[in-house]
Amino acid sequence: MNRTTHTYQISNLEKFKNQLLHWAQQFEEVAWLDSNTYADQNYKSYDAILAVDGFTSMKTSYQDAFDRLEEYQHTTKDWLFGYLSYDLKNDIERLKSNNDDFVKFPDLYFFQPKRIFLLKGNEVVLHYLPMVDDEMEYDWKEITNQLLTTNNNDDTSLRIKLKIHKDAYKNKVRKMLDYIQKGDIYEANFCQEFYAYGTIHPVETFQHLNRISTPPFATFLKVDDHFLVSATPERYLKKEGSKVISSPIKGTAPRSKDVKEDSAFAKALSEDPKERSENIMIVDLVRNDLSRIAQKGSVNVEELCTVYSFKQVHQMISTVSAQISVGISPVDVIRATFPMGSMTGAPKIRAMEIIEELEETKRGLYSGAVGYFTPNGDFDFNVIIRSILYNAEDQYVSYSVGSAITAKSDPDKEYAECLLKAKAMREVLERKTG
Repeated sequence: MNRTTHTYQISNLEKFKNQLLHWAQQFEEVAWLDSNTYADQNYKSYDAILAVDGFTSMKTSYQDAFDRLEEYQHTTKDWLFGYLSYDLKNDIERLKSNNDDFVKFPDLYFFQPKRIFLLKGNEVVLHYLPMVDDEMEYDWKEITNQLLTTNNNDDTSLRIKLKIHKDAYKNKVRKMLDYIQKGDIYEANFCQEFYAYGTIHPVETFQHLNRISTPPFATFLKVDDHFLVSATPERYLKKEGSKVISSPIKGTAPRSKDVKEDSAFAKALSEDPKERSENIMIVDLVRNDLSRIAQKGSVNVEELCTVYSFKQVHQMISTVSAQISVGISPVDVIRATFPMGSMTGAPKIRAMEIIEELEETKRGLYSGAVGYFTPNGDFDFNVIIRSILYNAEDQYVSYSVGSAITAKSDPDKEYAECLLKAKAMREVLERKTG
């Protein structure tokens, strides 16, 4: 579908992003993707993207979800924004998701926005559908004339609870280690949920989490009364023409305010045999997934076990790319590689079966992906980790964290890694200002 475009200049990027996100809240559908101008991010197309105001949309459970998404993407041939929940695994394989679900996001949701804002450098390009293109100038003035004032509406005092307490968690890790020793799996990502009942202010919560994390794939998603507030550092999959890129994360170390100690943490992570083996196992899984849709001999490991530093943690990241075979659709690429290996394990299907057995909570959007399709079939999706999910109607707040369990795992160290990853979300939700 043809869109009307117009380019505007912006002098203060951070101020404009703040104005834009607040202005967007009048709409029922909001997708905000922010790279935080992260210097080390490869394959970045935009500094930030906002999509609002659905013209069409699709929402479905996992049954035939990928077929329905492919039909929707092929029919619209337009920008589409939305998410893929982890439980779409049940559409790909004979798997089930029977654990408790209190967040209640639909399994898949995408919308075709009337209004899109693409930010890069000091420019923002508006892409409006014809039925609203006469509102461009009005919207621009409304956004840039906003007077944003600091208030205390982001006060939060939630009592965070655990779905799996420490001793139970360690027992479950031991059961997973038994599966590894029996040869069922080599590695599995085991996750636990933290939750609270209460209200939060989604925009302020997002801005606080983003401020203390500044990740390259930050996301704010609003779908009616469901919200995602995400500080994820991980890319799931990006398609540029015939090339696809995946950047799995496996391997975590703490940060320190002491420069020498912080450098030592990063160096230790880069040399840790357990962390490297975790990462390399997932790289092999990603290579195998991509080979199903790739031209022969085109799967390439562009970087292996590189340590990147974020505000909260050091992470070990690898990058794998491939050239797509002729006749493979964009949705087929996703179907062949979903869920992402960093959130499942190897072998993938058996790992997902064991995950379902040992975890207490349906993952839903956590460890799924949020992103977009372009009109020409390119796409970019992140991995939903380091994220807060909020069901405003039920006043249910949730965040989950996990770690990779391998034969060398120590239950106490795995639990400590989970708490490290949960630190930023807990800080945001338990804060009090004023």
